[in-house]
Amino acid sequence: MRVTTNTFPNTLIDQLQLLTTRQNKLQTQAATGQKVKYLEDDPGAVRRIKDMQDESRSISQYQKNISALKELATVSYDSIKALKKISDRANEIATAADSTKSKDELRAYAIEISQLIQQAVQIGNSKHNGNYIFSGTQSNTAPFVINGTDSNGLVTSITTQVSYNPPTSTIPEFDIADGFSITAHVIAVNQTGSGPQGLFTNAANGADFLNHLLDLQNHLWNGDTTAIANNDRQNLLKDEDNIIFHVSANGALQARLEAAYSSASAKISSLEKLISNEADADLAQTLVKLSETQTAYQAALQSGALILNTSLLDYIR
Repeated sequence: MRVTTNTFPNTLIDQLQLLTTRQNKLQTQAATGQKVKYLEDDPGAVRRIKDMQDESRSISQYQKNISALKELATVSYDSIKALKKISDRANEIATAADSTKSKDELRAYAIEISQLIQQAVQIGNSKHNGNYIFSGTQSNTAPFVINGTDSNGLVTSITTQVSYNPPTSTIPEFDIADGFSITAHVIAVNQTGSGPQGLFTNAANGADFLNHLLDLQNHLWNGDTTAIANNDRQNLLKDEDNIIFHVSANGALQARLEAAYSSASAKISSLEKLISNEADADLAQTLVKLSETQTAYQAALQSGALILNTSLLDYIR
């Protein structure tokens, strides 16, 4: 095959340009520690890296949701435990208030129950980050309002301002994993008989804590120990069972959130390793390749110089 005189110089230039490009790429990898910087470096790797980065960002958002839910669950737990103490004391008073107690003793109990009612309402109206924690999606509205006290210091009545009533009033849920959502919100009142269990009032199991406390307060003041024995004690036991349910449910929720957070952390760690495998350069291997490329470049220059310096006179000699 006939080779023209300008074939070799053109080929040499192409080879030198290729080696120069390879040197630049390897030098950049060694300097930055990244083997993939531009799409043209490795389109497949770039696509995989982008997909994994998107997944990592989604999981990070799940972690933020979980952290917010954990915080709310902790605040709610403290409030529920405080409510349990009120329930315990109310049951103690209901048990102690029998026909052997004097009128003054019963009325002293009534005043104490009135104070417990006010404490319970305060707990029901607890806030976190400016929102009422037991109001569900109506977080700007306090669940309860005490309408006043009489001359004896007894609570006259309580207005419920928030009650579970989908879709107007419900509880918000947040994603904690792909396809999984959960809520840490507890609704104060559910009079529908279905759906999430209300903390203070729950029609499905007969719990109605504040109204039952009001009944006990009034029966104590009036000395009606028969009503206390026949009605109030049983009603308060329903309320206690309902509150205990929420204590247990909150504990289970916090355990689930801890597990979900740990799982998300493990997934992010795994993705970071996979991204690193795709994007990070092996410095030792890169330096070896760079040295080989530089050697090849120098060899190409030297061999090219020798060949290009050869002329027809060299053969005539």
